[in-house]
Amino acid sequence: MKRYLHYLLLGAGAVVAFVILTNLIIHVSTKSHIYKNINDVPKAQAVVIPGAAIFPDGALSSIFKDRVDKAISIYKEGKVSKILVSGDNSTVSHNEVNPVRNYLLEKGIPDADIFLDHAGFDTYSTMYRARDIFKVESIIVSTQAFHLPRSVFIARMLGITAYGVPAETENILFKNYVREALADEKAVMNLLLHRKPKFLGDTIPITGDGRNYP
Repeated sequence: MKRYLHYLLLGAGAVVAFVILTNLIIHVSTKSHIYKNINDVPKAQAVVIPGAAIFPDGALSSIFKDRVDKAISIYKEGKVSKILVSGDNSTVSHNEVNPVRNYLLEKGIPDADIFLDHAGFDTYSTMYRARDIFKVESIIVSTQAFHLPRSVFIARMLGITAYGVPAETENILFKNYVREALADEKAVMNLLLHRKPKFLGDTIPITGDGRNYP
């Protein structure tokens, strides 16, 4: 019994050490690539907007809206020439990307510069598809500070030159930070196992015209 307890404690200690080390590596390795000020971030091909919640009427949640508004600022500052919206469109009734496209058009973003990734089911899939489907070589990620290190880390580990700019919402819930700490380990495992996204498909080069694609 003592032997089993000993192994159990060793296993628990190893898990805790893995979690702490993983989070530390991700945050330290991406710190120099995350910029608080848009003026300081290097130029890139596109700004990537990771998906987030939308309301039944198609309105963007506050977190999603902040991501989109920051991306618009990045675009209008001339830091990128394209906007890549990624999200979950796994069913007809659940579409995270088309409402963003409509919002971007209302804000004066040219239709030709908007690209939609309907199969960005998670951050890993978003970055993988950005590289393999949209042929993106450099990006600026527009998302909240708790999500930026993992987003930038995954992109860079996949070979994309990635930077990040925080898009903050007031009163970010503590559970978001807790969930993010656990998501870091999933990201590392995806990278180690070279997981492929659920959907890939034909290429849609980000250098083209977004109006040519649905």
